[in-house]
Amino acid sequence: MAQHKISPGQQVAVVWDSHSSTEALQSLVKNLQAAVGAEGHISVENHNQLLQSSHKESRFDTVLSGLVPGSLMVHSAQVLAEIARIVKPGGRVLLKEVVTAETGNSSTLKAITKLPTALTLSGLVEVKELQKEPLTSEQTRAIQEELGSQCNDLFFVEIEGKKPNFEVGSSSQLRLSFVKKAVPSEKRAVDPTAAKLWTLSANDTNDEDSDLLDSDELLDSEDLKKPDPATLKAPSCKESGKRKACKNCTCGLAEELEKEKEKSNPGPKSACGNCYLGDAFRCASCPYAGMPAFKPGEKILLNENNLHDA
Repeated sequence: MAQHKISPGQQVAVVWDSHSSTEALQSLVKNLQAAVGAEGHISVENHNQLLQSSHKESRFDTVLSGLVPGSLMVHSAQVLAEIARIVKPGGRVLLKEVVTAETGNSSTLKAITKLPTALTLSGLVEVKELQKEPLTSEQTRAIQEELGSQCNDLFFVEIEGKKPNFEVGSSSQLRLSFVKKAVPSEKRAVDPTAAKLWTLSANDTNDEDSDLLDSDELLDSEDLKKPDPATLKAPSCKESGKRKACKNCTCGLAEELEKEKEKSNPGPKSACGNCYLGDAFRCASCPYAGMPAFKPGEKILLNENNLHDA
């Protein structure tokens, strides 16, 4: 059929609905069979049974849906995806659907501006609208009764799309060409002037012709003086102006700071004032528990006898 661009030997699928008559379906199939010839094949599938069919992937060259005279078909997203699955890569999909000119409606009818987007989302490319015509009053009432829609501004839109020339999930090896750098066959010529500049011959070491420097002449009288030991001593920590001893202190500041630290942190101080009286007067947490009585301020010295049990 010239209007559907059907050529001999093609595999064609025809999707129809219950609104089209049997005579109209048979007439369309007969014309398609004459167009494809003996080598081609026509497969007829009901719109409601398409999702349950067992058609193989990428089987048909062309899919015609809703083109049977009298059809009032509305394609769901699942049906469009199934149509895109069974058509071959590069194959054509030609469908006719009822749409509404009203935008923002909540019915199952698509807006006329949304139909190309629906086909694109199903996986088709090169989607284009072929023709548009309004529905008759009887067809409008039939759609309203079947879908429960109150839309009055309804149209038939015939639209076409193609499946890309590859399968979904297919992969292809990338051909990358890495050009190798050309390796020079001959060595690069050396500048004779530069080669002579960096060449040292045996004649260059002849003392009679070479002007050599005496190492003793490089030292003056100041360099020959013995240094004063005081100048070799590292500056003390005190001279640095910081009240902090260095890591390897040799000036005695580290010991001085350690003594000041011991003075600032005296031994345990009595909280009750009875520690020097003896254990009978000391509290349970007294740091002098077990020690003999002593005078206030007296430094306690334990002799060897106090270290043994009685």
